[in-house]
Amino acid sequence: MLQNLFGWCLLTLLFWNFSPHLALAKTPSINQSQSIKPYLEQVKNNITEFTLDNNIKFIVLENKNAPIISFVTYVDVGGANEPDGKTGVAHFLEHLAFKGTKKIGTNNYQEEKIILDKLDKVFEEIKEAKKENNQEKLAELDSQFRELNAQASKFVNQNELGKIIELEGGVGLNAATSADATVYFYNFPSNKLELWMYLESDRFLNPVFREFYTEKQVILEERKLRTDNSPVGKMVEAFLNTAFTQHPYKRPVIGYQTDIENLTREDVQNFFHSYYGGSNITIAIVGDVNPKEVKLMAQKYFGSFPTTSKPANLNITEPKQNQTKEITVEYPSQPIYLEGYHIPDGNHPDYVVYDMIGSILSDGRTSRLYKSLVEEKQIALTAEGFTGFPGDKYPNLMLFYAMSTPNSTAKELETALHSEIEKLKTQPVTKDELERVKTQAKTGLLRGVNSNAGMARLLAEYQGKTGDWRNLFTRLDAISAVTADDIQRVAKETFTSENKTIGRLKTIKN
Repeated sequence: MLQNLFGWCLLTLLFWNFSPHLALAKTPSINQSQSIKPYLEQVKNNITEFTLDNNIKFIVLENKNAPIISFVTYVDVGGANEPDGKTGVAHFLEHLAFKGTKKIGTNNYQEEKIILDKLDKVFEEIKEAKKENNQEKLAELDSQFRELNAQASKFVNQNELGKIIELEGGVGLNAATSADATVYFYNFPSNKLELWMYLESDRFLNPVFREFYTEKQVILEERKLRTDNSPVGKMVEAFLNTAFTQHPYKRPVIGYQTDIENLTREDVQNFFHSYYGGSNITIAIVGDVNPKEVKLMAQKYFGSFPTTSKPANLNITEPKQNQTKEITVEYPSQPIYLEGYHIPDGNHPDYVVYDMIGSILSDGRTSRLYKSLVEEKQIALTAEGFTGFPGDKYPNLMLFYAMSTPNSTAKELETALHSEIEKLKTQPVTKDELERVKTQAKTGLLRGVNSNAGMARLLAEYQGKTGDWRNLFTRLDAISAVTADDIQRVAKETFTSENKTIGRLKTIKN
């Protein structure tokens, strides 16, 4: 469930608008890994939960160490849920969710709405004119569109939501869209609980997806920067499209360019109504709060949300791979090598074993890939392995990645990386090595729960992905139970030629 730093950074670079500012609570003094479990039990016992009649789930943890509250709104929908031909709509909606409501972000919503409706109508006419290749009509419509867009902008109070939050002491306002979920978060002083309740409920009860066409250009530029003009972005998009043949994990979360260009406000509105209902929302609140007060305010501000049924999980099953797949991308960049293997979803009992494998190979300067490829052979600038690519709600990939040094060849990189993977199948990990990565995993978990924002994110994520936030607190037991035999068994089952996808970024001259 918890990816290592490289995996998180790679996903962030490619797909997420994510830059959290954590509100740190006081860190307990823990000298031995055995002390972590009692601490987590204490945290667990301080958690309150309740569900409104409309099925919105609230998880509240009171922490009086600092006068700060962290809020996370977790919507159980991501890029994998998008309709065919509408890729990027989940990410687009995340952007638009900051544009305000009927009261916030506008100086006259009634007049603004008239112009927005006209804009949508002209955009549809432009799409039809393009199909007909009617250049004269297109020129006329483009002129109308620009004029209407200029008129619409006159009604907009730019970034009013963000300004309100900042003025009232809020920090870290942001969001993240992944293949699995969309998460909104920020921190407020503890005396602003009711203001958060008002702003967040109004944002999802009365959203206005204004500046739609302006934001579309922002997202297209984002795609150009992160994918079209990025060696890693181009490589990863091609790699996923090769590794997956049926499952939506094959598609980029930011969306394909053509799909983004053709998205309409109606597409976003329909997606919003399908997935932003009460049953699909979990809210985690951690900090200096009174749980009883939170419940009363939640009923007041969120109780009017419509009652919905939770959308079913995707029933698309990726066919079992039966031979090695390969993809080569040419780009003026240092060679990059990817090697991926299909693995089960994040709730599978063996998933923690895959996480331990990733740690053995990748975590820190004592990890196998660093010591071998970076330090000893000096053929890689970086080499990593991690689970959950591009998500972990459904069966996904364990991905290995290496970037060559200027004096090494792509073949050297490939041979050395694959050799380290093969060793896991033939040579049992030592007791000391296994204990080291277990300790790293436990302390990493502690760091995650040791800030208001980190704790809120984890509670919401575990509730959304596993169905119960309490599974966060069984993580230690799962880590402790992993054996050297488990590592070798899972490696033998998974790291086969039939289950492997290879990606190569080949250097070309400009």
